[in-house]
Amino acid sequence: MFEEQGIGGASIEAIAAAAGFTRGAFYSNFNSKDELIIAMLEDHLEQSIRRNLDLLARHNNLADFIDALRTMDRSQQDPLGRSPLLHMEMILFVARAEKRRPELAKRLRAGRKLIAHIVETASKTSGKNGSLTPTSLNPTSLNPTSLNPTWTAAIVLALEDGFRLHRLIDPETTPADSFLRAIGDLQRAIGISSA
Repeated sequence: MFEEQGIGGASIEAIAAAAGFTRGAFYSNFNSKDELIIAMLEDHLEQSIRRNLDLLARHNNLADFIDALRTMDRSQQDPLGRSPLLHMEMILFVARAEKRRPELAKRLRAGRKLIAHIVETASKTSGKNGSLTPTSLNPTSLNPTSLNPTWTAAIVLALEDGFRLHRLIDPETTPADSFLRAIGDLQRAIGISSA
């Protein structure tokens, strides 16, 4: 329902009907549309964490992990994973009200923690199997172990949100894989390459 009509256009009655529930059944589960949106964001985050941890377990080499993200079947994702517009609309809807921002901040921190974990795991594998190595041709390259995983996670999330917005606004010049291409470019720019 939200994918079709947006948050403002979807009434409680329409949301309940689309889910096969009555208005009363909706209110027995949620006190408001706000609460439903926060629950949807929470579900999206939980699914994203599970999906990414599963990928990381199978692809702990950074290059392999990025390739796995690139080829992942997005049709199996939850509605927020499939619809960047809905995802951004929900984030902005929650952020608009100051009293709801702590809930959004909690989810943002969980996303950063997940990405920091991915960065740390990928960096650790560099010492074990050589899958991540500083580029010897670039004397100014950074050692992957010197990356601050928390700060890297903040950068990655900001890039993802930025490219999501750019893709919505100008899909003709913003390829669908822009975010992952940017991650690959950054990987090369800081001197981390697949062996």
